[in-house]
Amino acid sequence: MAIEVRIPTILRTYTDGAKAVQGSGSTLADLFDDLESRHAGIKERLVDGEQLRRFVNVYLNDEDVRFLDGITTKLTDGDHITILPAVAGGSPAADRPADLA
Repeated sequence: MAIEVRIPTILRTYTDGAKAVQGSGSTLADLFDDLESRHAGIKERLVDGEQLRRFVNVYLNDEDVRFLDGITTKLTDGDHITILPAVAGGSPAADRPADLA
């Protein structure tokens, strides 16, 4: 079973710079285990125990897996997984122009 996994820039050190890698597994958890076997250390950046890390977003064919079955989401041959780190930030309201506060 071939599943394309798109890797964000911040995790490409684990994939020798590759923007996308191939993986396999019947669930997202199995896929992460497969990735770990070839790209040591990547799983720890994605999973905390049996759950996705809070600031990691994973999409299965453009669907957020948190709204599916999370790490137990079923996968099929030809699926596309996109891993995105959550982005946060901005400035406090005191730093905004008066018309935006």
